[in-house]
Amino acid sequence: MAEQLTAPRRDPRATRHDPLTTRRDPLAARAAWALRSWWLCARMWMRSMMAYRASFALNLLASLAIHSLDFVVLVIMFRHTDRLGGWNLPEIAFLYATATFSLGVANMLVGSVDGLGVRIVNGSLDTMLIRPAPALSQLCAERFSLRRLGRPLQAVAVLVWSLTALDVHWTWDRVLLVPVLLVCGSVIFGAIYVGGATVQFWWGESKEIQNSFTYGGATLLHYPPTIFAKELVAGVVFGVPLAFVNWLPALHILGRPDPLGLPTAFQYASPVAAALCVAAAGLAWRAGLRAYRGTGS
Repeated sequence: MAEQLTAPRRDPRATRHDPLTTRRDPLAARAAWALRSWWLCARMWMRSMMAYRASFALNLLASLAIHSLDFVVLVIMFRHTDRLGGWNLPEIAFLYATATFSLGVANMLVGSVDGLGVRIVNGSLDTMLIRPAPALSQLCAERFSLRRLGRPLQAVAVLVWSLTALDVHWTWDRVLLVPVLLVCGSVIFGAIYVGGATVQFWWGESKEIQNSFTYGGATLLHYPPTIFAKELVAGVVFGVPLAFVNWLPALHILGRPDPLGLPTAFQYASPVAAALCVAAAGLAWRAGLRAYRGTGS
């Protein structure tokens, strides 16, 4: 009888990757499980979309065409002028491409998190919270769509053209800064997506506020900082750190003077800004989950 009432001992190796025990594991293990959860959810949506390949191809081509119109506007603008704020077309094309690529990648990977407000209102967020996977990973991967590749693909084409047209003395640090700013810019925009979405825990109708910092921020970064007031430039350096997406690294890459006269270290600080944005977004998400009480339904 004693043997029947005694629960069998569990092999500790079996819990090493158990999502229900990730709180006992190091931070790296929890991050790995969150990424794996995101991938499993995203793959499900990808398989669903690829069941209709012709529709996917047409949607991707339409996305490419629509997003290309943004750059066409810049080209038309330079039909009437040679410089904008002292910057020529290849230099502004570099700003446009890096900002658009970063926004496009972030939107594709975590953009679905802006649907948090709808789930809070209808109570379906509770369903995600009881699943054995991080709720944030599920939200970010929900309705994952490969057609969102249109924006970053179009940005890559513009970036390649701008790099061939730029008159820049390429040194090792300038070459290295290009991929670094693309990765860090994507992380910064991704953190802004998540951080902006958490506002919906307290204020349900706040999606447009988030869009003003993501889509609006990317539009701001399409143009050189020299055409804006110094107060605005300082705000996207020390406030919402959008300047680290491309403005500050681009100043070093293109050999342009800093309108704020900041130390040179700021032009290399995109990884630091990205890490701080991720930390702030994570803290905001945890605070939002603690404040969430459900709908009672």
